[in-house]
Amino acid sequence: MKKIIVVGGSSGIGKAIAEAELKNGSTVLILARRENEMKAIISPWNEKGNKRAHYIVADVGDFKSAEKIFAMAIKTLGGLDEIYYASGVMPAIEKTEYDTTKDHQMMNINILGAIAYLNPAATFFTNQKHGKIIGISSIAGERGRKGNPVYNTSKAALNTYLEALRNRLSEVNVQVTTIKPGFIRTDMVKGLPLPEKGLLKVISPEDAADSILKIVAKGKDEAFVPGIWALVGLIIRNIPNFIFKKMSI
Repeated sequence: MKKIIVVGGSSGIGKAIAEAELKNGSTVLILARRENEMKAIISPWNEKGNKRAHYIVADVGDFKSAEKIFAMAIKTLGGLDEIYYASGVMPAIEKTEYDTTKDHQMMNINILGAIAYLNPAATFFTNQKHGKIIGISSIAGERGRKGNPVYNTSKAALNTYLEALRNRLSEVNVQVTTIKPGFIRTDMVKGLPLPEKGLLKVISPEDAADSILKIVAKGKDEAFVPGIWALVGLIIRNIPNFIFKKMSI
């Protein structure tokens, strides 16, 4: 039975991952701010004294508490096999808006929070000589787009951080996987005009979680979800700068 932490597991992809792992028989601990949502997720799994689901209220933007909370999570689970970092924010940014407060929020949650929780996980797994770290990034990290410059920046930084962890931890048998989702129907993109049909159509968090768990089980370094976004990423990365800066994407 695996022991798993999901940081940002109260909604969206993180919630879907937590619920999928619970259905698979794993013991799961969720870290997030919203206590009521976490209680609702874990309650069906703790009936008849079979307590496999746990939670700790945590603000990933409170970096000073990260190591203490991580230690509490390890103690609660009695060990650790996998940790997912699924926390992320993307506030709406107007075309001519440059809001440093919003930018700080994105950097704090999307990358600095990941570092605060995955650094102690890296230390733990190094000592243990096995384990899996999974970071939920985004197709948005492939290029610097006009729409939300700092969201792109935060995800590009997360990609690089996870790659560096992967290269370092490969020496001690620890897997690090970077997941780059495309359009997923979550609160983050609520209200945005997303395609409901075609190859790039929006998918549910549950379908995304199913794909992610299969990717992690195969031991992949990184993958796009759904897989068609790998082709999109390849095209985007190879568009010349003088063309890309004229595109409204």
